[in-house]
Amino acid sequence: VAFDGSRHPGNRFSLNFRNHRKIVVVDGQCAWVGGLNIGREYVGMDPELGHWRDTHVCVKGPAALAVQTVVIEDWLWASGESLERLICEPISWESNQSVLVAPTSPASNIETCTLLFMELIRQSQHRLWIASPYFVPDEQFVSQLQLAAIRGVDVRIMLPSRPDHRLVQLASYAYLKPLGDVGVKFFRYTCGFLHQKVVLIDDSLSSIGSVNFDNRSFRLNFEISILINDKAFAQEISRMLEEDFQHCKPISHNLLTQRGAMFNLAVRTAKLLAPVL
Repeated sequence: VAFDGSRHPGNRFSLNFRNHRKIVVVDGQCAWVGGLNIGREYVGMDPELGHWRDTHVCVKGPAALAVQTVVIEDWLWASGESLERLICEPISWESNQSVLVAPTSPASNIETCTLLFMELIRQSQHRLWIASPYFVPDEQFVSQLQLAAIRGVDVRIMLPSRPDHRLVQLASYAYLKPLGDVGVKFFRYTCGFLHQKVVLIDDSLSSIGSVNFDNRSFRLNFEISILINDKAFAQEISRMLEEDFQHCKPISHNLLTQRGAMFNLAVRTAKLLAPVL
């Protein structure tokens, strides 16, 4: 899908819109969604970033058909051409997994992405693990994460140790103390570059998709997430993240007090740009 936000000049933010979805659909029966783009770095061939840690999920049956519908809508938005002729017939599929395909976009009058992830945080009872390459949330997300930690939820946030955007990394450090002071734990992934966008809630609910924990994903990008309500699948995600945590080092929430004045100034300056990072 060749995406051009200028096709919709009626929205003052349209030039800032970006299709951040990463989707592959085959015959409307199999669909892959996650964090992988197409490029040398995504197969670990960038010498500066090294090993690329990402996660994609494959869905089949009606869920794949729903993902195909998202692609058709994207094509219509970008080109004005309808691809309804490609819509496949619904196929029967036996599964006891509950799957929700959740496309979100700034084209909606409702901030669907924000509402979706706010509700995921609010629902957490004992575990909320987040893996994201970028972490620049707004104040309402910070408040929800604080409330989750205060009520005893094990809130962990996994970030890359080696950034591909230094400014975004600096901005993320501004959240260490307000969240760390209430028990949120931060980790940096040291075995290459972390690019996966995965959320694990308690023992049954998982989210995999293209959404980063930043304002750009929540409000400006066209994104997609696959939510799976299934204990067996959640156990697989738990094992996957536990292995990732073995390649992590904790980030002290007192990092800013341990660094010099110039570093603190850089962090505060970067945070001023948080709404567009």
